[in-house]
Amino acid sequence: MSTPLWITATPPVPSSELEIGQLAGPYVAADVLARFLRADGQAVLFTTGTADHTAAVQSRALRTCRDPAEVADGYRAAITADWQHSRIEFDRIVHPRRDRGYARWTQEMFTRLYAEGVIAPRARTVPYCEPCARWLHGALVTGACPRCGAGGVGGMCGECALPKDGGTLVDPCCARCGSAAVGRRCRTPHLLLEPFRDALAEYWAASELPPRLAALCESLVEDGLPDIAVGHPGDWGIPVPVDGFAGQRVDACFEAAAMHLFGSGYDRRPLPERTVHFGAFEHTFCHAVLLPAILLAQGVKLPQEFCVTETYGTPDGGKAAWALDLLVEYGSDALRRHVLQARPTGRRVDFRVGELAATRLALDSTWNGWLDRLFTAVREENGGRMPDTAPDGAGWEAQLRRVKYALAELRDAYGAGAFDPRRAVAVLDEIVESTAAFGHVNAHQRARPSARGRHLPSLAAQLSVAAALSAWARPVMPEGSDRLAAALGIEPGRPVTLDALTPPVPGTRLSPVRGPVFGF
Repeated sequence: MSTPLWITATPPVPSSELEIGQLAGPYVAADVLARFLRADGQAVLFTTGTADHTAAVQSRALRTCRDPAEVADGYRAAITADWQHSRIEFDRIVHPRRDRGYARWTQEMFTRLYAEGVIAPRARTVPYCEPCARWLHGALVTGACPRCGAGGVGGMCGECALPKDGGTLVDPCCARCGSAAVGRRCRTPHLLLEPFRDALAEYWAASELPPRLAALCESLVEDGLPDIAVGHPGDWGIPVPVDGFAGQRVDACFEAAAMHLFGSGYDRRPLPERTVHFGAFEHTFCHAVLLPAILLAQGVKLPQEFCVTETYGTPDGGKAAWALDLLVEYGSDALRRHVLQARPTGRRVDFRVGELAATRLALDSTWNGWLDRLFTAVREENGGRMPDTAPDGAGWEAQLRRVKYALAELRDAYGAGAFDPRRAVAVLDEIVESTAAFGHVNAHQRARPSARGRHLPSLAAQLSVAAALSAWARPVMPEGSDRLAAALGIEPGRPVTLDALTPPVPGTRLSPVRGPVFGF
């Protein structure tokens, strides 16, 4: 490829810290893919941003009597800390209010689409709160979705993922004061999707969409594509740059599409040849419908793949599970492994702290237990140094075949084409459990009358698997993998290949960490 694979993740809204479901959904999984590909020598561009100009930020500011910019800056810092603690490494995070040229570039694209007739004025009924003297949109208004009946705020429906234009909400109310909203006619800019019906249908047919997203797109083709409001009356966000819309701001959905393009460097160079987008189903309309339409309007067809997750949150009535609290208590290895193992695909999954605690216990009893026994045996039987012998032992040939088969499956699970981090976790566990069993069997070599040196080949064999795991497990658990590489005296971040199954140089003094290697 002449350009990198572009991996995108839905920009979070900086109106709160990240809950565990928000962290797990797009960001941890996307980081797994990015780490695997980078280690494999592939060029990767991993981007996101923060959706500073959403109505949720303004709603939080109104409730707490603060400036929206202060709210966005404070929670952006908290979200960035969540990413850092969970070892998520982006190549670029767009800051919409501080990145030089971002607002101008977004307005220029808006103006160009308006001039070409892709965006056009439409008079619609928009909810208005008379006690608050405020137009209502997005998180400023609540009501039921006119299509599926699900309750919630305006914007995109959290259940069916289709846009809930403020004027179509059932029983709209002001989210701030609770008053029933009244409908007022308002002329706002809309992006006209119906002219792109055939082009979008061809685009979706050529893409391997997840079944639920494919059903959404096919229903749009069948029922007709809507006009999407890309501006609204308000005082927070980027001003609509064309005449006739004074006092209006660019809608957050349009801006999210623009943000992804800006993050790719599209303002300075051609788009990458291929992209993989990570996000929750409720956010897919922007990336699967609006973004392709904007690009098609400019004569660009960008091949996209979608890794879509369902809702992953606390059970009904449960308290919010804040990502940073869990990271501090359980560590990044246990948390990343757990949310990948429980990754919700095709159905809702409820997060429970007890299950995360069980994941940490499993790491201690299997991964850390095996490594502790291994390092102890090397210290007691070879002075803490890598044995000067080839990997071997009772059952090693069979174990080596299992490990090689597992590697092929692991690479498949890590790859973009069949990405399945749940399977990757299971394969890694199988490698550790089978190697630990090999270690238990060969530990009895020490009891033989002719025991001198007989146990060392099996230790070398296990150390070769440990060396491989420092590379093979790194996409899932980078913190512990790097600790393991340091303990073995080998380079971290190697590719997930058979070459990683090479033990440290004979005579290397091992430096096992004090405490658990994975998690804490």
